[in-house]
Amino acid sequence: MLLSAPDELALRDVDDPVAGEGEVVVDVAACGVCRTDLQIVSGDIEMRKRPVIPGHQVVGRIAETGERVGLAWLAGACGRCAQCRAGRENLCELAEFRGWTVDGGYAERAVARRDYTFALPDALGDIEAAPLLCAGIIGYRSLRLSGIRPGGRLGLFGFGSSAHLAIQVARHWSCEVLVFSRSPAEHRLAWELGAAWVGGYDETPPEPLDAAVTFAPAGSVVISALRALAPGGTVAINAIHLDGIPQFDYDLLWRERVLRSVANFTRADAHEFLELAARVPVRAQTQTFALDEAPGALARLAAGEVQGSAVLVVS
Repeated sequence: MLLSAPDELALRDVDDPVAGEGEVVVDVAACGVCRTDLQIVSGDIEMRKRPVIPGHQVVGRIAETGERVGLAWLAGACGRCAQCRAGRENLCELAEFRGWTVDGGYAERAVARRDYTFALPDALGDIEAAPLLCAGIIGYRSLRLSGIRPGGRLGLFGFGSSAHLAIQVARHWSCEVLVFSRSPAEHRLAWELGAAWVGGYDETPPEPLDAAVTFAPAGSVVISALRALAPGGTVAINAIHLDGIPQFDYDLLWRERVLRSVANFTRADAHEFLELAARVPVRAQTQTFALDEAPGALARLAAGEVQGSAVLVVS
């Protein structure tokens, strides 16, 4: 599926990818459909490569060896800059991102740096593993950066692909999880996954939150999370793009509340989360689509009609 310009995503025949030094070719079995894909395809996020094959939650097998691996959003970093040397390769100025700056997994084959592939637990099938490779990993990093502690009171604002995986980790940590969403379907799923309270974005929770993670790409939701936060707590924004944060009264931030963004993830995050996901176990609720149904899957995601995670089944 080749994106030649915003909203111009179509099935095309292209040459097979060729592995360069340190790279492998991966036969794609499944690729998760992420809201970031939607934002790239719609033009909310400016294209960095044109044309580009979207997709960054890839499960497949190395063509040469048959080894099952996952490919994720972070496709490479320089390894030499101050950020990389400090273990923050997610902030590398030369980082590459699958499905945005390099071709991704909405295809039968993909090429990847060998050192940016991830071994997948045998307990996870191809389809259920795909959403873990972005929605799961970035949700895990967001939980960590929110500062939530085991047994703490956590708010999740929005309850799509990433949040429905993050709640499973938080419940494993014995957190009390409160879910904020305007979708009745998401409310039902939140209750099924162990939420202690479910309400709308602007509803007041029974008790102030120790930490919150916002998943909805709307700045107004960030303000709702701040309103629900106890002094000293953190709101972690799990989004690569927001429509803008409205002006708000400083009192919402005062008393040492923290507002922070979450940018990408590191390979260490990926390894930690995938090991944890197999142990919990974290289970993705999925809806599957054929590769040429990618535009329809993205449209359903935009309309809020995907419960859990959408996954393209490629082979």
